[in-house]
Amino acid sequence: MSDALQGIVKTELTPLGLELFELRTGGTKGRPVVDVRIDRVDGEKVTVDDCARASRAIEARLDAMAYAGTRYVLEVSSPGVERPLRNAGDWRRFIGRDAVVTNDDVEGGPVAGSREVSIAAVEGGDGDELIVVEDAGGNTLRIPLAAVKKARLAFNWKR
Repeated sequence: MSDALQGIVKTELTPLGLELFELRTGGTKGRPVVDVRIDRVDGEKVTVDDCARASRAIEARLDAMAYAGTRYVLEVSSPGVERPLRNAGDWRRFIGRDAVVTNDDVEGGPVAGSREVSIAAVEGGDGDELIVVEDAGGNTLRIPLAAVKKARLAFNWKR
């Protein structure tokens, strides 16, 4: 049902100018939880109104098909301020922002580990992208996207 559910959610989000960022299901058999994370196609920040519109559209479709006998919980939200960076497009979109990246060892490059960096650029393409970042010491690092184990935007309170 997960692939079918994903298709339903995507179908409802597309006309709203939204896209599916992540879909999780959980809860119990008698009370399933559908957790939908959305993003805007235009790259703007997701608003509360976007979440409400998405929720109404998805809920109407799930109710019409009697998903889980209508005893489900639907949660719609944005990926958040510390959103994961999953592909080269995400890295390009957030150039100039701070991120926390965990990477494998890179021959001739940064050692494995986790560090907070500033995203400077994305070089290359077609699966051989290099993420160009600046660390806290002002050093420029080039990390192959394939070596990135996990990454997310960093949220730092203004001091």
